[in-house]
Amino acid sequence: MFFFKKIVSAFLLPIPIGLFLLLLAFYFLLTNSYTKAKVFLSLGFLWFVLLSFQPISNAIINPLENSHKALLNIPKVEYVLVLGSGHHTNENLSITSQLRGVAIVRINEGIRVYKTLENANIIFSGYKGFDKNYHSFMAKELALSLGVNKDKIIKLDKPVDTRHEAIEAKKIIGTKPFILVTSASHMKRSILLFKKLGLNPIAAPTYHLAYESKGYNTIFSSENLYKVKVAFHEYLGLIWSYIRGYI
Repeated sequence: MFFFKKIVSAFLLPIPIGLFLLLLAFYFLLTNSYTKAKVFLSLGFLWFVLLSFQPISNAIINPLENSHKALLNIPKVEYVLVLGSGHHTNENLSITSQLRGVAIVRINEGIRVYKTLENANIIFSGYKGFDKNYHSFMAKELALSLGVNKDKIIKLDKPVDTRHEAIEAKKIIGTKPFILVTSASHMKRSILLFKKLGLNPIAAPTYHLAYESKGYNTIFSSENLYKVKVAFHEYLGLIWSYIRGYI
């Protein structure tokens, strides 16, 4: 079921959908159905133009990122949980180059929060996927290089998605309040999943994408398409979680 979910969702993202519209236009062009070809060519063109337009991309992702405010006043808790993201092991590169940008931001925010607390533990989660190292291990390596006490680091290797992260985290945290660090766009779904399982997370969103960039080259850009991709992934995740009764 996990891989089925991942495969289906991979085709329901902005670029695959846009390419499918253009592919249909090309098919109808080859079969001399010129009217249909024009229709799907126009739809494909408008799809990419609109979704790469900054005001539209921001409007799509804003409802997700505005669901929880940034954690500026940090309460006293025993645990800080940083949800996993991506990495690619390459010993010829520094640890910061092996972790994805979103992972680095999440980990740094978790460490920032952790360092304001006394006697707290920081938990890193994430499985290895097709890599040889678990993401939790890579996150720990970065944390150690930034001065975090190794005795205060806990790794969760088993979780393959956010719900499994909540299940494994509950075994350690129980019902105690804790600080949950993840991307702002991912926070809405994460909080719903964690609370459904009886945990008490305090949101600490980071890696916000919905901001207005100044400059003509940002009005239409692949960066805006990336925002929409992230948003689509989360909306699909919310729908799936609702259908499965996870939220």
